[in-house]
Amino acid sequence: MHPWNQPILDSLKARLDRLPHAILLHGPRGVGKLELAETMAQLLLCEHKDLKARPCGQCDGCRWYLAGNHPDFRRLEPEAIAKVPPAAEDEEGSEPAPAKRTKQPSLFILIEQVRELAAFLNLRSHRGALRVALVHPAEDLYPNAANALLKGLEEPPAGAVFILVSHRPSRLLPTVRSRCVAMPVPIPPRDTVLAWLNAQKTQNADRWLAFAGGAPLQALEYAGEASAWDRLLKSPSPVDDRENLERLAEALQKMAYDRAFSAFGLPPKYRTGVPAARSARAWLGFARRMGEDRLLTRHPLNPRLFSSELLGSMRDLT
Repeated sequence: MHPWNQPILDSLKARLDRLPHAILLHGPRGVGKLELAETMAQLLLCEHKDLKARPCGQCDGCRWYLAGNHPDFRRLEPEAIAKVPPAAEDEEGSEPAPAKRTKQPSLFILIEQVRELAAFLNLRSHRGALRVALVHPAEDLYPNAANALLKGLEEPPAGAVFILVSHRPSRLLPTVRSRCVAMPVPIPPRDTVLAWLNAQKTQNADRWLAFAGGAPLQALEYAGEASAWDRLLKSPSPVDDRENLERLAEALQKMAYDRAFSAFGLPPKYRTGVPAARSARAWLGFARRMGEDRLLTRHPLNPRLFSSELLGSMRDLT
């Protein structure tokens, strides 16, 4: 867990005697929400909670959690971003033959995953304490999966705790949000982040932190991909792969916001040297469209055709 999120963990520690059954960690991408959620889950499963504001790391609960096999923990993520791909063993415990994949890993959390979670939560705890479910990112629940999860949030099994992580809580069902105790995870202070980035030996930390809108992990990621971003930012052009298509849509969205800020007479948020614009309304509309198109880049499409369309729409505004 990153140090700037320690106060949020401390607030959970103070609630252990009156623990909510569902917690929603929400905030911008790149502020360490997932790492915080993982530490929260470990803290709830730690068998020495009274010792400190962090998990002890030494008890059976912590060791099992860190090894990825705690019997009272489940993690729901889209298969496409899961850290460990689904695996199974036969009844004798031998490893199965490699399965032939006939389709791409899902980009969404599916109803089958939520049903499996419900079955798990209705079992007795192996350690006689809590059972914890981490859902990340919660906005990627497929609609029927979100409705299925809602049933568990409305009538939670005894001893069950849900930790939902969301970059965009507005995309969650209002009824899901209302069943959770919301814990915002904000952008940390700039000086704190710069000190952390410099400790990571980040090149041009100031520049990439601005481009990340102040989000430290995003800034670190951008700095690590500096050459790819520099090519897109200096001379936006059609791309041939999904990874660069996602980058292009993000770069155009940030550029559009900066152009809109310039039309209002405000300084740019993401990059310096942005040309002045006359119509803030048009650029804000384009930025909103880029936000929608960034979601579309996750789906099967032709990157070159789609990126050409995005660039053509931008040229219409300049």
